[in-house]
Amino acid sequence: MHVSITIQAFLFGLLSAASLPLGSVTAKFWTPGNRVVAAMMAFGGGALLSALTIDIVGNALRQGQFYPLALGCIIGGLLFVFLNQLVNNKGGFLRKSATTINFLKRKKRKEFQQIFREMSQVTLLNHLPPEEIHALAPYVSRRLYQQGRTIIRQGEPGDSLFIVESGEVDILDNRNNFQKIATLHADDVLGEMALVTGEPRSATAVAATDTTVWLILKEHFDRLMRTSPKISEAVKTLVEERITDLQQKETIHSEQAAAWFSKAIKHIDDELIMPTDTDIKEAAQEAASQHGGAPLAIWLGIMLDGIPESLVIGSSLIHHSISFSLIAGLFLSNYPEALSSSVGMREQGYSFVKIFSMWASLMVITGVGALVGNVFFVGAPDFLFAIVQGIAAGAMLTMIAETMLPEAYHKGGAITGFSTLLGFLAALFFKTLE
Repeated sequence: MHVSITIQAFLFGLLSAASLPLGSVTAKFWTPGNRVVAAMMAFGGGALLSALTIDIVGNALRQGQFYPLALGCIIGGLLFVFLNQLVNNKGGFLRKSATTINFLKRKKRKEFQQIFREMSQVTLLNHLPPEEIHALAPYVSRRLYQQGRTIIRQGEPGDSLFIVESGEVDILDNRNNFQKIATLHADDVLGEMALVTGEPRSATAVAATDTTVWLILKEHFDRLMRTSPKISEAVKTLVEERITDLQQKETIHSEQAAAWFSKAIKHIDDELIMPTDTDIKEAAQEAASQHGGAPLAIWLGIMLDGIPESLVIGSSLIHHSISFSLIAGLFLSNYPEALSSSVGMREQGYSFVKIFSMWASLMVITGVGALVGNVFFVGAPDFLFAIVQGIAAGAMLTMIAETMLPEAYHKGGAITGFSTLLGFLAALFFKTLE
């Protein structure tokens, strides 16, 4: 009898994940619009929410196992967050539009924080309104100069400002046999007055070591002044009242720089850090070049999204018959997830055979996971069973909140809420058939 139940667990595991390869096959012949993908993804998220609420959490509560369940939920949620970040850093973020965008937003936020930290050290920028100077951040670029390379030449127009991020820069006087005037280090500034006056360079700057700098072009600064009367007025005041001080290197007090940085960071909004299509394409190329195992990371990420329920399917058969609403919820949630991810991976250049193989292997692994769950939990105490249910529920709920619903809202906006409700009711309907 037990062998029969074990086989049932394996088959039900396969059935719940059969929509994964089905989604990849659909993606080969049909590329749905964003709103369609959004509606399907939200529908699947709602179905999964219904399944984990009624069949996982509800079952543990009926047995009076709240505390083991809560412990498992916390463990499952934290485990998903940790593993999800791990695979994302190896290229797994490419598996969905939402995970790609979230990964790049975090990356761009860190970059802008570094830019503002460097800008806070610049006398001219430090005295301008931080709530408006943040518009300049997208135009700040990082450049690497190898040792011995000339950064600026004496007598050239001053069309940019440089902030040394790392390395050393020698300042030389051409008129005096290239005599060294000074050596700049990290956080030192070169050409600050160029943003205001565009005056010719008074010295030559050469990279004494391999040097990384932040670059702000005068044309971008001028564009900001034209569009922001507040900044334009502030610059005029600085030029009128402090032109002498600005031409000399002025040390900014650390407290002043920290306060400016803090105010500037508050104005990093979603519009500023929202990745562009170019950012996403470049991220895909970078992941392919830096992470040779990017397809493996994507596969692991997809497995991370879907595996927790397999143990619950198998272990559920030990205590009672399988829940139709659980299988339906998992099936309905897996299909749009596979469809959306397959479209994304196809756009990244993955072949249909590779995509289908990834999903088919996950279907088999889900069946094996259900079988293992059925064998492992035979005779297990209720509290242990509740902990495992909690781990699965916590991981699934965290996955829905981090990947499925953000993906749906990003693609479809207002349609997300109602589609989620319909998915919830659809899975609930299967409960009435038991």
